[in-house]
Formats: sequence, C-alpha cells, structure tokens
Amino acid sequence: MFPTFPLLLVIDTNVLFEGLTKQGNAASLIIDAWLTELFQAQVSNALAYEYTDVFSRKLSYDRWQRIQPVLGTLLSKAQLVNIYYSWRPTSPDPGDDHVIDCAMNANATLVTLNIKDFKRAKSALGLRVMTPVELVTQLSKK
Repeated sequence: MFPTFPLLLVIDTNVLFEGLTKQGNAASLIIDAWLTELFQAQVSNALAYEYTDVFSRKLSYDRWQRIQPVLGTLLSKAQLVNIYYSWRPTSPDPGDDHVIDCAMNANATLVTLNIKDFKRAKSALGLRVMTPVELVTQLSKK
C-alpha cells in the first residue's frame, strides 16, 4: 500500500549513501526528488547524526567535503521529527531501531535497501516500508 499525499518519507542511511555516491540508480532519483521537494523527508536528530557519521567515516576527506553541502541542503528541506515514543527493541539490528522510531513518530513510510531488518516492525507495528525502486515506480505514476 502506497501512502497518500503529502508524501511523508524517512530515507534510510543506506539509500542516502547510495544516492549521493552513485549515479543512475533509484536512490539517486530519490535524492533528486528530495531536492525538488516531491516528498516531505522526515528526519530525527538521531538519523541526521547517523547520516553525518556514516558519510564522514566512509568517504575520503575530499569527497566528504564535496558531499557535505548537499547533505546540508537535504537536511534543510527535511522536517524534524520529535521522538515521543520508542518501539525498541523491534529490529534484529539495534542500530535500525532509531529509524523505526523516526518513521513511526512521523507516520511516514520508510525507504530502505534493507527490507529484511524491518520485517518485524512491518508486521508487528504496521510500519510502511518500501525499496527505492518501489518508490521511484510510484512517483513516476503520480
């Protein structure tokens, strides 16, 4: 089931990383859609910190310096989600629980490349989860 408009999405770090470091894939199209505000990105403090942490650790200093302004622009277009309630532990990967908290508190759909770690939250909590390809397919129909 696809969410209604306005489209509220939580973009998992793996999608953001692929979208900003590779071209010509569904994740990079999602970054373009985020920049042009085709959806409203939802980001918690923990998720924003994770974005920065992952990029600063995984990229060379020069590449991180080039991507940092783009990440800043994306975050400036995102809506900050306050976490009022936590559903932990829900994911087999404890590092994903803050992503679930963000999506659930924002009543948003999670876009991730790693569907398997969110199966329990999907069935137990009703978390809406989709892959980048599913999202791009749905956006192209709108």
